[in-house]
Amino acid sequence: MVFKILHIIVLASVKYILTLPYAMLIGVEYKYAILSVLAGGIGGFLLFFYLSKPLNKTIARMWPHICKRIPTYFKNRVQLFCNQNINKTGKRFTRKNRFMVRVKTSYGLWGIVIATPVILTIPIGAFLANKYYGRRKHVVKYMIISIVSWGVVLSGIIHLFPKVFF
Repeated sequence: MVFKILHIIVLASVKYILTLPYAMLIGVEYKYAILSVLAGGIGGFLLFFYLSKPLNKTIARMWPHICKRIPTYFKNRVQLFCNQNINKTGKRFTRKNRFMVRVKTSYGLWGIVIATPVILTIPIGAFLANKYYGRRKHVVKYMIISIVSWGVVLSGIIHLFPKVFF
């Protein structure tokens, strides 16, 4: 039983929306399933949120050295990416950059907060929240409220439609 709960916690820290139905399918009691899903979602968010900033700084500092050591076979494939990060003469607007700016301006913090447990995964949502809104005061609180709220919604759906999931 302990291994099942630990498995649910680890799974909830990565892909939150699938974990509660999975926990019920493998035979975990409902109260333990809810608690482990919430603990995994909140713990995973906190882990990835506070780990993403030092990780991004380390990768940015090490990237020129990594690009120098890429074998010639792979250099042609990643040459544009390495050149963009080494030669920071100015901003280049690529399709990806424009998409990120459009998402940030259209949906903002609330889009990330609401979509993270359901559409995005917890690590991606934590990374985006830290990258774009890490200096805001209540980002962590909003995300924890979102994770708990989606847990309540998912448990309500499971209680209303048990035959769909089982």
